Order: sequence, then structure tokens, then C-alpha cells
Amino acid sequence: MDVIRDQYGRTFRTLRVSLLSRCNLGCVYCVAGSGGDGGSGRGLDEGSGGDAGRLGDAGLRRGLEASELLAVVRRLHERLGLETVRLTGGEPLLYPGLAGFVEGLRSMDIRRIKLTTNGSLLEKKAVVLRQAGLQSINVSLDAVDEEVFSRMSRRHTVQRVIRGIDAALDAGLAVKVNAVVMKGMNDRQVLPLLEFAFTRGITIRFLEVMAMGHLYHHSERYLVSQQEILQIIGERYELTPLERKPSATARYWVTERGQRIGIIANESEPFCRDCDRLRLDSNGYIYGCLSDNHPIALALGETAAEWDGKLRRALQQKQGLRFTGSELSMLKIGG
Repeated sequence: MDVIRDQYGRTFRTLRVSLLSRCNLGCVYCVAGSGGDGGSGRGLDEGSGGDAGRLGDAGLRRGLEASELLAVVRRLHERLGLETVRLTGGEPLLYPGLAGFVEGLRSMDIRRIKLTTNGSLLEKKAVVLRQAGLQSINVSLDAVDEEVFSRMSRRHTVQRVIRGIDAALDAGLAVKVNAVVMKGMNDRQVLPLLEFAFTRGITIRFLEVMAMGHLYHHSERYLVSQQEILQIIGERYELTPLERKPSATARYWVTERGQRIGIIANESEPFCRDCDRLRLDSNGYIYGCLSDNHPIALALGETAAEWDGKLRRALQQKQGLRFTGSELSMLKIGG
């Protein structure tokens, strides 16, 4: 069977599954306005930010049951030979039966099973997820200062997230910290976040803000570029760049002590040319690129030829040279 490729030689090797579009934080780069409850902290275990995961963008298609979603992933894996599946949201730790879903993925012999979370529920769930077969986890942490964290997330839960990170490390999960850097919001937290990660021996990655959702037309006002982030870090550390791996979202540097720092420079240094990511939402829609908000519906009853045609359409959605952004909310499709 031929490999599905585009003119740049790109194919799909990584699948990001958005399990639901609810979240229990109201991060300013993801949620417009007051973030659902104005930052009171209500609903930390139930979630807020709407229930868009129950309705597809292209009509009134209901969200798939876990067994159906796993069946879609299995069929994609059989066709594409996926190397990595990453679970996202919304907030994936709100997903009922998450450990069972991870076990379902593990039964498919997928090499790497990962998850991205805001970490607020991680303290309670790290061990069971590790036992289910989860291998690594990315935790979003945009500040270690409580006031700044609250400004970014509209919640007062930074210590809860930190306890979750420590629980994940204790459970044997590989942990990375992701921090979106926004001008005038949390840009003074770069060095404190760095120290936090270094004291735990984990890699931290700083993200340029993305032109997505409600920030689509004015993300530039908050942009702290890769060069600016490197200048801040360079005040304290001497950095040596590492060679970028194919299809990687981040570029990495090491300090003189061997500590790793990553930057996901979506604007300054786009990584579109060799992107191998396919996105699947909870309704069974696929997206080839965050810059294209036109979902493509998959149905288990369709033929292999029909799925191939849709996968080729998804591949055509990928940008040639750089990310252009979209009105699609990150709450809907994940990072």
C-alpha cells in the first residue's frame, strides 16, 4: 500500500486526539472574556469553557463514544503506521474513562503514548495513567508566581499544578513543562520558570503565542519572539543550540550544565515544512493543520479508498512555509 505523501514529502506519523473541548481553566490565550466563571475557581473538577465537544463545527454531529473513537484511531494507525498518539483537549484529565482509553491505545502497539494537560487534576491521576500505559506528559505552566498564574489562567491553582508535576515525576512519567510567553502578562516569569524546571531536572519549553481563536487577528501585540526569550535566558545562562530533529515543533538548547531548554517558535521559526501531525477531534473530524479550520468527517462505515481520499485532503490543508493562524479555538482541537 502506497504511503500518503504531499509535494514536500510529508505524511502523518503523529496523531493528536482532542478527547473533549471542556477545560477547568480559562487561560487568556485560549478563552476570550472572563473564562467561564470569572476566575473564581468554580468547577475545577467538572470543567468550564462551554461544551463544544458535543457538537461538531460542521453540523449537529454528536461526540463519539470512547470505543468508537478508539476504533477510528486503530484504523488510522493501521493505514498510517502511527509512531505517536498524543491525547489533548480541552483538558483531557476531565475525560471519563481516560485510563481505559490509554489502555486501548496501548493494545494497538503504538510506540509512544503521550498526553498534554494543565496539570490541575494530575496529582490524583498520575499513578493510574502510568499503570495504564501512558509514557510521557506535557504540563502547561505559564507562571510559578500565584498572582501571575491567576492572571494567565483565571484560577488560583498554581500549587495544585506543581503538586501534579511532582506526582507525575514520582509515578515515573517523563515530564516536560510548557509555558506560553505573553508580553505584558507573564514575560517576567521566564527565569523563575526555568529555575523551577531545573530544580526538578525536567525540560521546559517556551511557546510563542499563537494566532488562534480569539487572538487570530491580534496575537502580535502579545508576541514575545524566540530571540527575545533567548535574550532573557542569556542574562543568566550560556546556551548551545542542538540540531533540530525532523518534524519537531521545538528547537532545543543546552546550558553549560547540560540542562535542556526548548522554544516552540511558531511565528519566528515555523516548522510547517516537515510537519507530520494529524489532528482528530472528539466528533471524528480530522484536521491536517491548525491553520485550516475546515474539519473533515471520518465514518467507520466508509471504505478504505474513501478514508485515503480524506487523508489526502487533510494533508493538503498543511501550510507550505509558515503558520497563518485560524479562528479555530485551541479549546476545540488542543495544542
